[in-house]
Amino acid sequence: MTSAARTVEAVWRIEGARVVATLARVTGDVGLAEDLAQEAVADALTQWSDGAVPANPAAWLTTVARRKAIDAWRRAERLDARYAAMARDLTEVSEDVWEPIEDDVLRLVFTACHPVLSRESQVALTLRVVSGLTSEEIARLLLVPVPTVQARITRAKKTLTAAHVPFEAPEPAEWGERLGAVLGVVYLLFTEGYAATSGDRWIRPELAGEAIRLSRVLTGLLPREAEAWGLLALLELQASRFAARTGPDGAPVLLADQDRSRWDHGQIARGRAALRRAGEAGRGLGPYGLQAAIAEQHAVAPSVEETDWTRIVLIYEALGRVAPSPVVELNRAVAVSRAEGPAEALRMVEALSDGGSLRGSHLLPSVRGELLAQLGRIDEARDELMAAAGLARNERERTVLLAKAAAL
Repeated sequence: MTSAARTVEAVWRIEGARVVATLARVTGDVGLAEDLAQEAVADALTQWSDGAVPANPAAWLTTVARRKAIDAWRRAERLDARYAAMARDLTEVSEDVWEPIEDDVLRLVFTACHPVLSRESQVALTLRVVSGLTSEEIARLLLVPVPTVQARITRAKKTLTAAHVPFEAPEPAEWGERLGAVLGVVYLLFTEGYAATSGDRWIRPELAGEAIRLSRVLTGLLPREAEAWGLLALLELQASRFAARTGPDGAPVLLADQDRSRWDHGQIARGRAALRRAGEAGRGLGPYGLQAAIAEQHAVAPSVEETDWTRIVLIYEALGRVAPSPVVELNRAVAVSRAEGPAEALRMVEALSDGGSLRGSHLLPSVRGELLAQLGRIDEARDELMAAAGLARNERERTVLLAKAAAL
């Protein structure tokens, strides 16, 4: 990768959502905004190649994209009031000034989660425009084929344009019908930041940080919504481990090997306080609240061995009834291996394997390999860990799996 490409990638990773959000506010079209931003990125790859990176790269991308929109409208002879307003706005913006407006990003999420779209399209489009994830990364995150993701994103853009959906936050009365999708997108955004599906970094702090920020804004908007507090609790508790999750060279440090004194105990306190707010809503914990309750058990335990695994198994059982998924069952199997031993956990994993729902994911053979190793079935365990390494797309995670296989 060239120096210019690395610079563009870094700028897009950090500021991409705000660039798209600003363009969507100006053009009134989320799909067009994302397309314009991508065209500006393509220009940056060529124009920054000689090291001439502007002092404010994000502002440069926004301004270039704005000019492309004006040029397109001029060619189409659509010099209407929208063009005139945009031209006036452009004259007031200096390429050396970049003032990201946080509310624009949240507005972008709410717009992309418009009820005119299917839930699947809402999630795919928002992950694309807010997090800047590629279709391949989104596909791995959602456990669906890449062409499916691409079709959902294309269809979502066309639908929003055809329906003339404005780029604006909905009225409070409309928040409820979009909240589930919005919370789901913020959760997936954090998930990609917590454990990247691909690349050479295990953690993407900028994505996780943006997810936490959005989650905090949501609790401010909806202070009586239990699941908003449950999600914030989960993200705070999970993020509290970041400092201990990687070594000096960026290599993953697994839970059993983490120095718990490096966990952010202030963040743990904030997460537990948010979990209490979720419980005080009086309707019982939802899926995010239950996951936060599991994270809390890890946060308060002095070590892996002293963790209350029996309680974690019970919470996973409740989570499986409220929000059943193969990943929940796989995680429950890991907890069962700690509470009851690897034999019962392996039976659970084999049942998941027979169902085929995690086919193509490295998670299943990774857990199976660990359980087989605990049972002394070393050759089988090594084969499973090698298979998991072959399926893993994150280079750091692949290295860990290969090391485990070699150690056997």
